Amino acid sequence: MRKKVVTFGEIMLRLATPGYQRIVQAASFEATYAGGEANVAVSLANYGLDAYFVTNLPNHEVGQACRSYLRKYGVRTDYIKMVGERLGVYYLESGASQRASKVIYDRANSAIAQIKPGEMDWETIFEGAELFHFTGITPAISDSAAEVTLEALQEAKKAGVLVSCDLNFRKKLWSSEEANKVMSGLMKYVDIAIGNEEDAEMVFGIKADNTDITSGELDDSGYQQVAQKLVERFGFKKVAITLRESYSASDNGWSALLYDGKGYYKSRKYDIHIVDRVGGGDSFCGGLLYGLLNGMDNQKALEFAVAASCLKHSIPGDFNLVSKGEVENLMSGDGSGRVQR
Repeated sequence: MRKKVVTFGEIMLRLATPGYQRIVQAASFEATYAGGEANVAVSLANYGLDAYFVTNLPNHEVGQACRSYLRKYGVRTDYIKMVGERLGVYYLESGASQRASKVIYDRANSAIAQIKPGEMDWETIFEGAELFHFTGITPAISDSAAEVTLEALQEAKKAGVLVSCDLNFRKKLWSSEEANKVMSGLMKYVDIAIGNEEDAEMVFGIKADNTDITSGELDDSGYQQVAQKLVERFGFKKVAITLRESYSASDNGWSALLYDGKGYYKSRKYDIHIVDRVGGGDSFCGGLLYGLLNGMDNQKALEFAVAASCLKHSIPGDFNLVSKGEVENLMSGDGSGRVQR
């Protein structure tokens, strides 16, 4: 029987400029759909899990197209409600070399932002589930979305479901002070916390020593301390931190560490040339959660996650459209990029 996992959040229409064009020069946009928790659901579905995505979508053709897009990649949409009037939009301008990528949101008053407590039947949703995943983006969408996130977490714990959270701070949605207040109240329900090199500082004020994010200089020992402080403060079973060394917008170093309250694990580092970095963290989450749910030890699960997210950086769009076998090939050392015949 396939393992059931549940993710909850917002999915948006992604409008990306062709190639590396700037928004001011683009005469057209490439349309796909994307969102943190939906991205994770796609990864888990690709690896063979029964992945459900929970959200509200507007009951018109755009909402229907979005739902169909998820189904195309194997995500279960049984618990999606077709209500409200609009789907959030984000515009993406892909950076290159020393020019950073840029995201512009148009997501106010989206269908999921208007969700209210009591609308979702969480008892039914969590029946038979092994994992519930959410991100720090969902409670930032609106006060009511934050309330529903809390409601979902309480029901997940009643059902004995493992809970994971990608901290995912978005400064365009709320301030660090707001994030700290809301997220601190949610963390007591979380078993596995995942973040990047900045999230713990921006949300909880926990900063890594001897690190300069803008220069790309990261010190492993500083992030070990961050992970330990997160476990001490919130009682997480595991903390994973992705480490991105930004040489430029086009080339990054990519690795991660994991702390389980007893020991630290560090992954192999990949030097990657970026086609599309949006969704890179979500692909790491999907890989890590798959590994842990399927009996991999901490080191192997971490290596699977980093390899999966390394491959994602080569794929346009937010979704990580790779198979378990492709990830395992990279883990085994086949990173040559040679044509497979």
